[in-house]
Amino acid sequence: MMSVEKKILKHLLNDDEYTRKILPFLSGDYFSDHSEKVIYEEIHKYITKYNNLPTVEALTIEIDGRSNLSADQHKKVSGLLEELNTTEFDKKDGAWLVDATEKFCQEKAIYNAIMESIQILDESGKSKKEKGAIPNILSDALAISFDNHVGHDFLDDAENRYEFYHRIEKRIPFDLDYLNRITKGGLPEKTLNIILAGTGVGKSMFMCHCAAANLTISKNVLYITLEMAEERIAERIDANLLNVDVDKLIALPKESYLKKIERLKEKTLGRLIIKEYPTASANVTHFKHLLNELKLKRQFVPDIIYIDYLNICASSRIRQGANVNSYSYIKAIAEELRGLAVESKVPVISATQTTRGGYSNSDVELTDTSESFGLPATADFMIALIATEELTDMNQMMVKQLKNRYNNPDTNKRFMIGVDKAKMKLYDVEQTAQNHIHDSGQVELDKPLFDKSDFGRRDKQRKFEGFKV
Repeated sequence: MMSVEKKILKHLLNDDEYTRKILPFLSGDYFSDHSEKVIYEEIHKYITKYNNLPTVEALTIEIDGRSNLSADQHKKVSGLLEELNTTEFDKKDGAWLVDATEKFCQEKAIYNAIMESIQILDESGKSKKEKGAIPNILSDALAISFDNHVGHDFLDDAENRYEFYHRIEKRIPFDLDYLNRITKGGLPEKTLNIILAGTGVGKSMFMCHCAAANLTISKNVLYITLEMAEERIAERIDANLLNVDVDKLIALPKESYLKKIERLKEKTLGRLIIKEYPTASANVTHFKHLLNELKLKRQFVPDIIYIDYLNICASSRIRQGANVNSYSYIKAIAEELRGLAVESKVPVISATQTTRGGYSNSDVELTDTSESFGLPATADFMIALIATEELTDMNQMMVKQLKNRYNNPDTNKRFMIGVDKAKMKLYDVEQTAQNHIHDSGQVELDKPLFDKSDFGRRDKQRKFEGFKV
C-alpha cells in the first residue's frame, strides 16, 4: 500500500499543476524516511534550477553522483525511485492529495517544532537557540497553510473583478430608511461599525433598537454588554419589541407578558443572546471563547454581534496597566474587534464616546472621538448621533456620517430619525424633517431603498406581520 509520502513524491514527478501548488510549502524535514528525503531533495533541486519536472533518468544520474550515500542507502534510494517509476500514475485524486499534503505538512511541522522545543529545553546545551524562541517556533508550525493566492492580476483577473462588482453582497439591513440608503442596504460581513455619541445621547438605545430589528427579521443576534446588566439590556429590547413603555413593563401581569413573548417567538426564527462582562475585564479572547461555547452548548451562531461598548473592553494584546497611551490601547481594541468580525464573518457594531468638547457640539467630527483617533482609522463605518435641546423637544435625533467604506459619505451626510425613548425605539420621520438640514447632501429617492414589506422574512420562509400588543 502506497503511503502519503510516496504518493506526494509520485505526483511531484508527474503532476506539474500539483507540484507548483505544494512545492513552496514542502520541506525535506517532513520526510522521516531517509530514501524519501533524498528523492525529495533531488526533485526540489532540479525544479528550482530548471523550472521543470525531472525525469527518472535525470534523478538517477543525480543520485548516482551523490557522495554522501553509503552503498546500502544508495540501493534503498534506487529501489524507491524504481517503485515510484513503475507504479501507475492517476491524476484523478490530485485535488484530494492537495488537502492530504496540507494536513501532512501541518502535522509534520508541529511534530518537528515540538521535538525542537524539547531539544532547546534540554540542559545539555545541544541547541543554539534560547528558550524564548519556543513560542515563535510553535507559532510558525501552527501557521502552516496552503495559501496559493499571491495577488490580483489586474489584466488577467478582469473577468473575476467584473463578477465581484456585480455580486450581491450579503448584508444585515436596518429598519430605518436612511441608514439603508447610506450603507447600500445594510451592514456587510467582516466589518467594524461604530456609533459615536455623547453620554446619555442614545448609543445603547440605538444598538438595542437595531438588535431588536435584527431579531424581527429572524437573524441570530449576540449582544455583549460591559456597561449595563444583561437584564437592563433585555428590558430595553422588551420595551421596543412589546411596544410598551420601559417604565410600565413592571406593571404588566406575568401571564400577559409571557403571552406576548410567546407571540414573538412564533413570528421570528432568530434568537437573541445577551452576555454581560465586568467593565474593562473582557477582550476578544473572551468573546471568541463565548462564540465557541454558544456554538457547542446552544447551537447558536450569530449573524451580527453588538459590543456595548468599545472603550470599556480590554485589549488581548496589551496588558492592563502597561505603560501605553490611550491612542495605542483603543486602536488595539478596535483592530482586535475588526479581526473578530473578519474571523466570524459577521458585522460587529460597537460604540464610543465623544470628547468633552464633542458632547456639546451640534456638529460632531471625527476629531471628537474620545481617547484615540486610531479608532476611526480602523472602523469601516462610523456615524455620530447628535441630540440638541431643540431636537429632543421634537423627539428627533440627527445622524451624521463620519466615515463610510460602503458608499459616498457626502451623500445623505446628515439626516433625521425619530426617537421614542419611552419605548426605546427609533423610527423614520417625514421627509419634511429632512428638507432644511444644512449641508445634508441628501438625494431624493422615489421609494425607500429597503422594502419594509420584507422586514420579518428569513430566506422568504416566514413573514413577520408586526407585533400587536
